[in-house]
Amino acid sequence: MEHFVWNIDPELFRIGSFGPRYYGLLFATGFLVGYQIIKGIFLKEGRKEEDLSSLLFHIMLGTIIGARLGHCLFYEPAYYLTHPLEILKVWKGGLASHGGGIGVIIAVWLYKRQHNDQPYLWLADRLAIGIAFTGACIRLGNFFNSEIVGRPSELPWAIVFARIDSVPRHPAMLYEALCYLVLFFVLWLFYKKKGPDFVPGRILGMMLIGIFTARFFIEYVKENQVAFESGLLLNMGQMLSIPFIIAGILFYTGKVAEWFPQLIQVQEAAVPSDVKPKKKRKKAKGQ
Repeated sequence: MEHFVWNIDPELFRIGSFGPRYYGLLFATGFLVGYQIIKGIFLKEGRKEEDLSSLLFHIMLGTIIGARLGHCLFYEPAYYLTHPLEILKVWKGGLASHGGGIGVIIAVWLYKRQHNDQPYLWLADRLAIGIAFTGACIRLGNFFNSEIVGRPSELPWAIVFARIDSVPRHPAMLYEALCYLVLFFVLWLFYKKKGPDFVPGRILGMMLIGIFTARFFIEYVKENQVAFESGLLLNMGQMLSIPFIIAGILFYTGKVAEWFPQLIQVQEAAVPSDVKPKKKRKKAKGQ
């Protein structure tokens, strides 16, 4: 059986030492489309559009830093802890979606500290819609890089990644991209149907369950990323997915909102300790 051969150059073009990649273009596209989605939601619900630039900045930093640290510490801690400067070399590759997820959680918390009018779960539910789309774009970028490939397969849709070898393989990154794209439409339609009236944390829960359940099962047809995974019952990607799936169930059922009501409350800005409240002036008699 003849299989499709994938041998595209991952670089869009090269001018001297400058060679932008499809991966970077798709990564940026995911964030820009996600930004437009959140912008529409903000405007629809009467939120400040000017807050979005700060939100985008926090999310981008959280994603990149979290994904890089996740790869270094989850998959190759011994090497990177003895060569810490290598952690900074993001251009060499190595980003982990689980680390990116943790990074986004922290980034939203940092953003939330400066915007007390936006409850944490209100924000996380709406961001989840854009995150699903961005995840699909990133996995498509992996396809252009010929990375995160699947195991050998003779299925009709198996692909030969010529930059790796001549063996037909599962296009595992495309499986993930398709799952995340379908999930994006499910989340978007859910929000359109329900409007702002749904259990706080439900869309976030759906996103976590959808992304990491797909990731868990697709790992069965992926090549392991590092050698030590070969002797494990579940590989690192599967083990890291389980806590996210459990968290997703707790968010979806509303348990997290029930246990931590501060996540759904609008918090008043703290008054600096050196600012004393003004005393009410007593009215003079006869006034």
